[in-house]
Amino acid sequence: MRTNVYVDGFNLYYGAVRGTPYRWLDLARLCRLLLPQHTVNRIRYFTALIQPRDDDPQQAQRQQAYIRALQTIPNLTVHYGLFLTRPVRMPLASPPPNGPRTVDVLRTEEKGSDVNLATHLLVDGFDSDFELAVIISNDSDLVEPIKIIRARLGLPVGVLNPHPNQSRALRDAATFYRYIREGPLQGSQFPTTISDKTGTITKPPTW
Repeated sequence: MRTNVYVDGFNLYYGAVRGTPYRWLDLARLCRLLLPQHTVNRIRYFTALIQPRDDDPQQAQRQQAYIRALQTIPNLTVHYGLFLTRPVRMPLASPPPNGPRTVDVLRTEEKGSDVNLATHLLVDGFDSDFELAVIISNDSDLVEPIKIIRARLGLPVGVLNPHPNQSRALRDAATFYRYIREGPLQGSQFPTTISDKTGTITKPPTW
């Protein structure tokens, strides 16, 4: 079946590869291992560019190197949301007896990836761009577009869950629902160095 894969980048990262040796992940190879009977028509990768942090100033550079590596995959496109940072007043877990009970904190949130994913999923479905859609995510906000694709277009939508915990809502909405195990992640790593049209991409040394 002609298959499109929609990857929630942060959901995949925090669910399956953060803190592991598998962060240099070749998504084309992963799709071939997880969907061996299907022809992957396109891969859409949804993310947002992070800002460097004082405690990890190389974080943004590592992300940019990884995105460059992903862009060497011919049928992969990257779609960007954004990060919003805003002050929020939050309650203290253990306020002092005679002190304030709340504190101002800076909250950084990734915005737009779930909406972007849902939008491209629906547009591709109505454009007959796939015979099967596969979503890599555990975000239950995607339940409604999955239901629309299945009910209105009669097309199957599978979910590959990168998290150890189950989303019952996604499981019930999807045509099939599977977990991403360690084996395919281990077997889907880019080479340490890759070339693109602008030069050489090297796996970050701390990965």
